[in-house]
Amino acid sequence: MKLPTLDRLLEDQLRDLYSAENQLVRALPKMAKAASADGLRQAFTTHLDETRRQVERLNQVGEMLGIKLTGRRCAAMEGLVEEGREVIDSEGEPEVIDAALIAAAQRVEHYEISAYGSARTLAEHLGHDRAADLLQETLDEESAADEKLTAVSIGEVLPAATAQDEAVNAEEETAGVGTKKAARPQGNTNRRPAARR
Repeated sequence: MKLPTLDRLLEDQLRDLYSAENQLVRALPKMAKAASADGLRQAFTTHLDETRRQVERLNQVGEMLGIKLTGRRCAAMEGLVEEGREVIDSEGEPEVIDAALIAAAQRVEHYEISAYGSARTLAEHLGHDRAADLLQETLDEESAADEKLTAVSIGEVLPAATAQDEAVNAEEETAGVGTKKAARPQGNTNRRPAARR
């Protein structure tokens, strides 16, 4: 890969994003089908619609800048999609699988947030203001999707998984197998606890 100029770097970044989004268009229906929680299934379905619009937005940016977006494969997204596929193929309680699906999906969102942020900054720097606005629009959607996944995790999936864990622990205790586990605090899966002073 040759990157002699910032324009060429922006082109490479956009082509990478185009590949990433198209991979997600194929992966999200499988994740929605694998989800057992209604809120999670709906989050994946809603984001699939957004992702299709994001592909169209990238096409607009490509046309604006005279860039052909096809022909590149985003290896990072390929790996993230494979991790999601591994979760889908996992055995376990549906509530725990849902929590794993959220973790996999948030990895995808964080990758996209960083990639769109970098592309938007490059477009702004190069004076492509309309392209930067379109990239920012997608960046905002990716951030909102990440926040939605956290809300579904805290409000629906983790409480259900915790209840399932408690039921399994109670069953094991009754059978004389295993020990009672301490309850784990719930909270935003993306934020660290505040440092103690």
